[in-house]
Amino acid sequence: MSPADGEPMAIPIGLDKGPLNDGRQSATALQIARGVGRLLASLGLASISELVLPNGRRADIVGLSEKGEFWIVEIKSSVEDFRSDQKWPEYWEYCDKLYFAVSPSFPQELIPETAGLIVADRYGGEIIRSVDEVRLPAHRRRVMSLRFGRIAAARLQSITDPGSAIGNLLRGA
Repeated sequence: MSPADGEPMAIPIGLDKGPLNDGRQSATALQIARGVGRLLASLGLASISELVLPNGRRADIVGLSEKGEFWIVEIKSSVEDFRSDQKWPEYWEYCDKLYFAVSPSFPQELIPETAGLIVADRYGGEIIRSVDEVRLPAHRRRVMSLRFGRIAAARLQSITDPGSAIGNLLRGA
């Protein structure tokens, strides 16, 4: 209930609607994303999904550590998804660590050695292969910090005030 008007609050963000699922994600990708989110939280990283990066690319999951390190996790729900999407090297410009997240049945040997590997399902995930950190330049870290914080705050605001005019922020503009 909304404290102001006593009406139930609409929650526009969830696994079935809103910025976390805009219809482009498969059921498998959503399950992997849930497990990755749980893994990152257990490691002390806050994360948000579907973050548009400054270069216009959309990262599946971006995690932010207490030290200000950014991890990008690229979800691959199938071999076809992996083979058809080769934009992932462009993510390195905006993170300290880059991981692929796949289901337990995905052939792990396909994942490039230059990236880390997470295996996840809807219940959790595990880092199978870590990756060396490549430190973001300070100016990019600032841009990413602002983007992460503003989008996270806008998503929270959309829960508490669904009628607010924050559509551009939620789309990553």
